[in-house]
Amino acid sequence: MTKLDNKNITALIAKLVMTFVAAWIAFGLIENAAFSWLLLTAVLVTAVNYVIGDLYVLPRYGNIVASVGDGITAAVVALIVHLVFPGVQATLPSLILFFFLIAVGEYFFHRYLLATKAAP
Repeated sequence: MTKLDNKNITALIAKLVMTFVAAWIAFGLIENAAFSWLLLTAVLVTAVNYVIGDLYVLPRYGNIVASVGDGITAAVVALIVHLVFPGVQATLPSLILFFFLIAVGEYFFHRYLLATKAAP
C-alpha cells in the first residue's frame, strides 16, 4: 500500500472531483439524480477505482487497461448504487456515458499520476 502524502491526497481530491463531474453529467443531467446520490456514487467509485485501478492495475498493466477497467468498474458501482438506492433510474445510455467519461478522464488522470510520481 502506498503512503498518503500531499501528492496522493491532492490526486485523490482531483479524482473525486472528476468522478463527481462525470456522475453529474451522466446521471444528474440525463437522469435528474439528486446531489446526495451523485456524491455517494462519486465517493464509492473514487475509492474502488483508487484501490483497484490506481494501486493494483495501473502499475502492473499500464494506463489503457487501467483506464478501461476504471470505466467498467465505475459503471458497475453506479449500477449497484442504483439497485441499493433506487431513487435514480440508471439507464443503459447513462451508464455507457459514465463509463466513457470515467475511462477518458482516468486516462489523463493516470498520466498526471505518473508524471508527478503520485502513483504507487
